Amino acid sequence: MARDLQTRIDIDAAPEVVYAVLTDLDAYADWNPFITSSAGRVAVGERLVNRMEPPGGRAMTFKPKVTEVATGQVFEWLGRLGLPGLFDGRHRFELEPLPSGGTRLLHGETFTGVLAPLLLRSIGDSTVEGFEAMNAALKARAEAQVGAGK
Repeated sequence: MARDLQTRIDIDAAPEVVYAVLTDLDAYADWNPFITSSAGRVAVGERLVNRMEPPGGRAMTFKPKVTEVATGQVFEWLGRLGLPGLFDGRHRFELEPLPSGGTRLLHGETFTGVLAPLLLRSIGDSTVEGFEAMNAALKARAEAQVGAGK
């Protein structure tokens, strides 16, 4: 059984600018209220070390594997709790160009595994809140870079 948590936001910056902010893992501590640190290489097959601090929840460190990278378009990883099939989360950022020159960010996660229904009852709302907080912070940072002429 799969469960999707999805969010979206429109950003007044080109997909390349948004993608550059999103994949600058070393800078997450400077702007990201949800994934407060990240380390690793943005390349398929690489492991990241992410520190997540969900609103009202307990901070945790997890080590997902990068599963898809398309510059200016997609950044995705797969995280697991324990063994495959217990509680897996496929976290995905999709960037769609808007006619205005901006970007629509589709940010979400698909959860699967035998523990997914049980765990999502307790963490689902705070996870969505975390995604939305990250989206707003990403929007602010990307738009500030455009405004600064970067």
